[in-house]
Amino acid sequence: MDFILESFAGAWTLLAGRDPELLAIVRLSVLVSGSAVMASGLAGLPLAFALVYGRMPGRGALRIVFDTLMSLPSVAAGLLLYSLLCRKGLLGGWGLLYTPWAMGAGQFVLATPIAVSMAAAYLDGADPRILRTAATLGSTRLGAMLAVARETRAGLACVLLAAFGRVFAEVGASMILGGNIRHHTRNIPTAMAAKISDGEFSSALALGLILLAVAFSLSLAGRRLGAGGRRAL
Repeated sequence: MDFILESFAGAWTLLAGRDPELLAIVRLSVLVSGSAVMASGLAGLPLAFALVYGRMPGRGALRIVFDTLMSLPSVAAGLLLYSLLCRKGLLGGWGLLYTPWAMGAGQFVLATPIAVSMAAAYLDGADPRILRTAATLGSTRLGAMLAVARETRAGLACVLLAAFGRVFAEVGASMILGGNIRHHTRNIPTAMAAKISDGEFSSALALGLILLAVAFSLSLAGRRLGAGGRRAL
């Protein structure tokens, strides 16, 4: 019991004192995960619209593929990209391995199937009158898609929040691709693993509390966005 209390006291001291190392770790986590999710949104949301409203063949098979990739283990994603970015890999000459760029690439691979599959599922339930009304008013197909996007923006934002929550706490791909290098590629989950191994339980607990705070914030934001979307309808 004393150990737990001491760990919490130490964690609170680090958080209240804005420990520079912890702040740097949090900053890297937010930057890498935020960039990965923005990129996955730019790539995944248009693809979701194409899968739901497009006419290309094989849409059903593609949706099954993306639905399956939602469960892709982060370690598997890390190993796949490692084989491309290592010295003997196809992209080894780029020198990206063990950099934040490699970590972001791994998180992009994990976030994109979530963006595609969840957005497609949400669009399946969108009011079909939005599309019909836009077409009646003379909108092009692209204009009609933009109208749907405007009306469903709250739900699509929730999709990106879910993708952010998935990659922000992942450890496998970040560990493999970033190498957990102190002051360079150490994000919150990999730093927690390192701190526990080094016996720095207060630091690990402080980082864990930050993860919980982020998860709570994402959940709260998702509920508010969902409530706003329902009121708009």
